[in-house]
Amino acid sequence: MTVYFIGAGPGAADLITVRGARLLAASQVCLYAGSLVPVELLAECPEDARLIDTANLDIEQITEELVRAHADGHDVARLHSGDPSVFSAVNEQMKRLDEAEIPYEVVPGVPAFAAAAAALKRELTVPTVGQTVILTRIAQRAT
Repeated sequence: MTVYFIGAGPGAADLITVRGARLLAASQVCLYAGSLVPVELLAECPEDARLIDTANLDIEQITEELVRAHADGHDVARLHSGDPSVFSAVNEQMKRLDEAEIPYEVVPGVPAFAAAAAALKRELTVPTVGQTVILTRIAQRAT
């Protein structure tokens, strides 16, 4: 079976991608950070899905859940806030899945910077003005 790292979008539950919602609806196990992911998204999961809030779990415990679900033959939705490729802990999880030879896919989500630009009704790049977007943060663990 497959682990899907799904971007939940920037906060509003209806900003998840169509593909992300479809994968949630098809996954028997869903791991999510309860402090970061809109709880309304969990309604997309099957009624009998196993829902695991990872807010208080460390990487070892999360990996154990992913390995267990794979061994049980279940597809897993690993729901991340925003986009899994921007400021997330997906890389360390993917490394562990590679070591365990568990297949996975990364499903992009709407990143917060794009949602912020839309909310402000602004373009991030304007011809002849600015063509570069730089994303950065301080080198500390996010809370």
